[in-house]
Amino acid sequence: MLRYNFKYEWLLLIRNRWIQLLSILLLLLFGFAVYNGIQKVEARQNSIEAAVTELKTQETATLSVLDSLENGHKVSVSRWRLPSRPVVIGNSLARVVNMPAKSTAFIATGQSDLFTHYVKPTVTGDDLSMSYTEMTSPVQLLFGSFDLAFVIIYLLPLLIIAFSFNVLAAERESGTLKLLASQPIRIRTWVLQKLGLRFFWLILCISVTLLLVFVIFSFDFTANWTSLLVLIGYIIVYALFWFVLAFATNIWIRSSAKNAIALIGFWVLFVLLSPSILNQLSNSLYPMPSRTLMLNQMRTLKAEATKKQDKILDSYLRDHPEYAINDSTQTRNFYHKYMATQNLVKEELRPVVEKFETQLENQHQWAHTFSWLSPALTVQNALNDLAGTSEKDYQEFRSQSLEFAQQWRDFFLPFMFNNQKFAKSDYKNLPAFAYTYKEDATHLRILGLLGISFMIMLLVFLLKPMKQKISIV
Repeated sequence: MLRYNFKYEWLLLIRNRWIQLLSILLLLLFGFAVYNGIQKVEARQNSIEAAVTELKTQETATLSVLDSLENGHKVSVSRWRLPSRPVVIGNSLARVVNMPAKSTAFIATGQSDLFTHYVKPTVTGDDLSMSYTEMTSPVQLLFGSFDLAFVIIYLLPLLIIAFSFNVLAAERESGTLKLLASQPIRIRTWVLQKLGLRFFWLILCISVTLLLVFVIFSFDFTANWTSLLVLIGYIIVYALFWFVLAFATNIWIRSSAKNAIALIGFWVLFVLLSPSILNQLSNSLYPMPSRTLMLNQMRTLKAEATKKQDKILDSYLRDHPEYAINDSTQTRNFYHKYMATQNLVKEELRPVVEKFETQLENQHQWAHTFSWLSPALTVQNALNDLAGTSEKDYQEFRSQSLEFAQQWRDFFLPFMFNNQKFAKSDYKNLPAFAYTYKEDATHLRILGLLGISFMIMLLVFLLKPMKQKISIV
C-alpha cells in the first residue's frame, strides 16, 4: 500500500503542478531573502570598514606628527592637540571595537537592526556614554526584515498548511473514500503515509532550492558545511511540527474548511500570539528600571563630584599609590581630577547599572526558558544563534567591549598621572581588540520541539482505537 501511495501522491502532485509551483515559489522566496540578508551584512561590514579606514588615516597622520616632534621639528598643531599628550592619543585614536559578522549572518537579521556593531571607547569617556543602540526606521521594526528566517518561520508553515490541510477531507468530499474503504489499512496509517510523502517532497524541494540559491550567491560550502546541515536540520524539525499538526487536524476534523481554519488558528497562535504574550509577560514579571532616572542620577553624581575633585583625587591616589610614585603628580591638572572623578562616579553607579542589567538578563532568561511554548520563537532563537545575531551575542559584545574600554583607560592612566609623554615607540604597545563568539546550547530546544511533535502524533494514535479501518461513516 505504501508503494501505491508513493506513486499516487507523486502523480497527483505533478498533475496538479504542486511540485513545479512549490519549487518556483521557494526559489523566489529563498533567493530574495538571501539577497536581502547579504545586503544587510554588507552594509554592516562596510560601516565597520569605513571606521577602520578612518582610524588608519588618523594613525598615519598622528605617527607622522610624533616622528616630527621626536626629531625636533616644528609642527602646525596646537599645544592641546599634540599627540605627545597621552589623552590626545587615547581620545583621537580610539580603537574600533567591532563585532564582525559571521559567514552565516545573512540567515537571520535578529537583533542586528537594533544594535550597533562597533564602538570607540576613549580615555575620558565613561561606559554609559558608549552607545550600543542606533536609531532605525520604525516601519522596519514594525514589519521586520525579509530574511531567510522570516521565510522559514512565517511563510513555510503557510505553504505546509496549503499543502496538507485537506488530505483526508478532500477524499471524503469527492467520494473516493468509499473506494479506499475496501483496502485493509487503518485511516491513521493511510493519512500518515500521504502526509509523510508530502513532507518528503517538500523537504527535498527546500533542500534543492536552498542549495541552488547558495550556489548562486557563492556560499562557501567548504568552510560552512556544518552550519548548512544545522540549518536544514532546523527546517526539517520545524516543518515536521506543522505536518504533525496537519495530521492531527485531518484525523480529528472532517471538513476541509474547518481544517484550514484550525491550522490557520494554530499559525496565529504559535507564530504571532505566543511570542507577543511571552514578551509581555517577561516585561510584567521583570520590569525595567527607568533609564531616564539612571541618567539623571549619573548627572547628579557628576555635578556633586566636580565640586570636590581635589578631595576625590587625594583619596584616589591613596588607593592607587602606583600613580603617585612620580613627584610630577604633585602638579595636578584637569585630567588627573577628571579621571579620579569618573572612577568614583562609576563605582557609585555600579548598583544602579547592575540592577538594570540584571532585570534585562532576567527577561531574556525567562523568554528563553518558556520559548518551547512557541515553536516559532524556538526556531527564531536557534536561527539567530546560528547567524550570530541573537540578543546574547550582542550582550556578549557589550561585555567584551566594556572590558576592553577599561583596559584602554588603564593603559593610559600611568602616562597621565605621571605626566609622561607618549612616544612613537609606545604606539605598538596599544591594546588590541578581537571579538569572539560564544556558542549556545540551542540544539536542546530544537530537540524539545521534535519531542513535542512526536507526542502530538502519539496522542493522535492513542485517542481512538488503532484497529479502526477506513469506512464510509
